Amino acid sequence: MSGVPLETLPEQPELKRVMGPGLLLLFIVGDILGTGIYALTGQVAAEVGGVVWLPFLIAFVVALLTALSYLELVTKYPRAAGAALYTHKAFGIHFLTFLIAFAVMSSGITSASTASRAFAANFSEAFGFDFGDYGVTFIAVAFIALVAAVNFRGVGESVKLNVLLTVVELTGLLIIIGIGFWAIAGGEGDVSRAWTFQPSSEHGVFWSVIAATTLAFFAMVGFEDSVNMAEECKEPSRIFPKVLLGGLFITGVIYVLVAISAITLVPAAELGEGETPLLKVVQAGAPNFPVGVFGIITMFAVANSALINMMMASRLIYGMSREQVLPEVLGKVHAGRKTPYIAIGFTSLLAVGLILFAGGVPALGGTTALLLLGVFAVVNIAVLVLRKDKVDHPHFRTPTIVPILGAATCLFLVGPWTGRDPVQYAIAAILIGIGAVLWFATIGFMRSSANQSD
Repeated sequence: MSGVPLETLPEQPELKRVMGPGLLLLFIVGDILGTGIYALTGQVAAEVGGVVWLPFLIAFVVALLTALSYLELVTKYPRAAGAALYTHKAFGIHFLTFLIAFAVMSSGITSASTASRAFAANFSEAFGFDFGDYGVTFIAVAFIALVAAVNFRGVGESVKLNVLLTVVELTGLLIIIGIGFWAIAGGEGDVSRAWTFQPSSEHGVFWSVIAATTLAFFAMVGFEDSVNMAEECKEPSRIFPKVLLGGLFITGVIYVLVAISAITLVPAAELGEGETPLLKVVQAGAPNFPVGVFGIITMFAVANSALINMMMASRLIYGMSREQVLPEVLGKVHAGRKTPYIAIGFTSLLAVGLILFAGGVPALGGTTALLLLGVFAVVNIAVLVLRKDKVDHPHFRTPTIVPILGAATCLFLVGPWTGRDPVQYAIAAILIGIGAVLWFATIGFMRSSANQSD
């Protein structure tokens, strides 16, 4: 798809650079922590039993490989649009670029929709109300509208709220770790469970671990969102490597400790029942701790996931519009708020559609991981292709073996042999199909406009 040269597009205000190393670190940690660990620990335990920490550790290694590839590219090309920009530079195929952009955007929106439904469910439980399915859906939609308003207000306000929510969700996980290790020190619980394999009856040990890893991987995604904020970071080429790797290691350690604490206090079979596994850990290890308080902490945690993912999705749409892969209107920046307001409205409407029609937390969360694994495979390959492209500033360079291993592991985890629920493939196919329709509509519009100008 050809487009109007970028220099001929109407001048737009630049995005405001407000994020230093501290805010970026909190953004990354806050994005990775959240819905995944709070909601999926039990499902991981149902697959592997007591070694619930192992799939989280494997997911961390897979994420780390791809994160190193992202670091080379974001420090080489410190601009918004992330994976789609790298794909466009590496392959120059507009249709592929469009689909990657749409897949990443869709993953952010499916993740935010997952978090919104989880927020609504925890709201209902924390306050002891039975709103029913329609009530939970209404709360989730209202929550997305609130997130859109915060997002429109400005990245500075959004990131400051992210700081607060990150502190709250981190506090919740530290409570779980503290309760677990207090119980271990007091001789309570059964720490030996953490070394016991209890594979799912449907798989052997190896494939149970792989199936559990595909679930745990949803809890590790989020680091890639930060590259879409590159134009709002101060000195991105300098600060990204240490901040991104630091954020990954912090969250990886927290996840392993949370998993060990959880399985020490609650047997795997019980942990795998229902949608509030960490709440069971609190009840088992600290029965006097107010359950409602932890429910509210969980709400804040998943709220943070929604906010960050919607920020990412809108900035990606903005970036790709400026790259002329999406319609120009999506790249408009509000003169007063300096935020991409059209992109924010567009992504928020898509999130509402998913909440209303795409199903519950497991299907949306699994689809998020599936889409991103496919994108990550392409990004790892793009690193190798773009080695021949030189830039005039220093940047991070990852060892060549890393993107090779990253692409191989991501492609392996995409396959149906992992035990992934077929509904995830169906949702992903529908979303990519919508992307293809939008592509042809966009190229048809541009051709029509070119013919009229002739």
